[in-house]
Amino acid sequence: MSAAAPEEILISERNFDSIFSYTAGTVRSKFLTEIRDNKKIVGTKCRRCNTVWVPARSTCVKCFESLKDFVEVSDRGTVTTYTVINVHQTFYPMNPPFVLAIIQLDGADTGFVHFIGETDPEDIKVGMRVSAVFKEDRKGSVLDIKYFKPI
Repeated sequence: MSAAAPEEILISERNFDSIFSYTAGTVRSKFLTEIRDNKKIVGTKCRRCNTVWVPARSTCVKCFESLKDFVEVSDRGTVTTYTVINVHQTFYPMNPPFVLAIIQLDGADTGFVHFIGETDPEDIKVGMRVSAVFKEDRKGSVLDIKYFKPI
């Protein structure tokens, strides 16, 4: 993938009173538009230490190198840790109980936090293989990945 800036910058909408708007920035916008438009997950790869960051970021926190190279990673990965959410909060996008996990996507060196679906929370295990389930109607949000399901 090229290092060119995305064609659009995404702006996040929040459901709270605020005088601020938040931009995803050029790097995170590329990450989000690839999910939205192509059902692809991209990260940024550090030229110095070769770490692939997902979600994509603009600076490597290992060696402080600017990250300009986008790479596609798999929509499949391994659960490295997880928690079961049992208490309702108004800002949750789903009702408890649900599972929030850190997933090491194939081709990435960092963990990606997301939901696990299509299984009972008691059946989740560290080391479980999962794959992304994308929403049909995608808007440019990390929640365009509905959840990851066991494979």
